[in-house]
Amino acid sequence: MSQIAATEDARSSGTDAALVRALGARSIVLVGMMGAGKSSIGRRLAARLGLTFVDADSEIEERAGMTIPELFDMHGEAYFRAGEARVLARLLDGGPQVLATGGGAFMNADTRALICVKGISVWLKAEFDLLLRRIKRRNDRPLLQTDDPASRLHELIEQRYPIYALADLTVHSREVPHETIVEEIIAALAGKFDQSPLKDA
Repeated sequence: MSQIAATEDARSSGTDAALVRALGARSIVLVGMMGAGKSSIGRRLAARLGLTFVDADSEIEERAGMTIPELFDMHGEAYFRAGEARVLARLLDGGPQVLATGGGAFMNADTRALICVKGISVWLKAEFDLLLRRIKRRNDRPLLQTDDPASRLHELIEQRYPIYALADLTVHSREVPHETIVEEIIAALAGKFDQSPLKDA
């Protein structure tokens, strides 16, 4: 390794450690649409910062003993959302961590308020074409089980993006290496903490 590369690695490690100290007991909470990359990017972000990664949807499925599509089919969306809010409230007590949320979780005002207190929210904002391409690869999205998933996706984007925009930070998810998005999230977090009293923590 060259001296320049070693210096850059040391600088990155120092920044990462400072971010974790600034987080304290709070979580980095990834929000955004299905297909935005919250889980895949979240895992890499957690590994980079030496934090635990938690996928809220996986936690819900484990707790319920069934998949999310099965929960929707058996009990309906309202039941699922109530359970999702309870699980997220519990998970937010487990920070510091990187927490990936389901696409509809941030729409709940009580959940948003709790994230504001116990986390730093990061919206992974993705364009329609990217989302549609990704979700077409999977058939486990309950809200898109319609004759016209593209139209439904447009509707969800119109409903959700104004609410996602309330997140503390926005980072654009796109077709680049996940490590690039991780770097951008870390830079955004560093900028936020630099402008807050936490920088002296």
